[in-house]
Amino acid sequence: MVSIKTLSLFYIKDTIMNHIKRLIKRLYAKYLRHVRYPVKQTPETNQNERICKSICYKMINNPHSKFLIAPLSGKRYIKNEVLKVFIILDDKKITITNHIYHYDVILNQRDFDRITHMYDNKTEQIRNEFENEMMSQIMVSLSTILHKISEKI
Repeated sequence: MVSIKTLSLFYIKDTIMNHIKRLIKRLYAKYLRHVRYPVKQTPETNQNERICKSICYKMINNPHSKFLIAPLSGKRYIKNEVLKVFIILDDKKITITNHIYHYDVILNQRDFDRITHMYDNKTEQIRNEFENEMMSQIMVSLSTILHKISEKI
C-alpha cells in the first residue's frame, strides 16, 4: 500500500520535472530567436524598406495578382498584369520591376520571413480553393455515373 507521503513526493517530483522541462524549452526558444534574429540585425528600417514591404503586402492581397514558386531555387514570384508590376522574393532580396523602373531592396531576416509567410499562406489558400473545385467536379461526375448505371439496371 502506498502512503500519502510517497504520493506527495511523486507529485512534487513530477511538478519539479515539469518546471525544469518548461525552463529548458524557454531557454532553447530564446536561443533560437537570438540565432535567427540577432540583435544587431534589427536597425531602424529606412523609407525604401518600409515602402517595399507595403508594396509586397498589397500585391499579395490584390485579387489580380498571380503567384509562382520555383521549387529548386526557392524564389517566389508575384505578377500583376493590371498594375504591370512584377515582384521577385529571393533570400532577403526583393526585386520590384516595371517596364519603367527596377528596384532591389535587401530586407532583414525577420521582415523577409513575414512577407514569405504571408505569401505562402496566400498560395496555400489558392491551392485549397483549387483542390476543392477539383473535388466538387469529381463528385458531380461520380453522381452522374451512378445515375447512368441506375437507369440501365
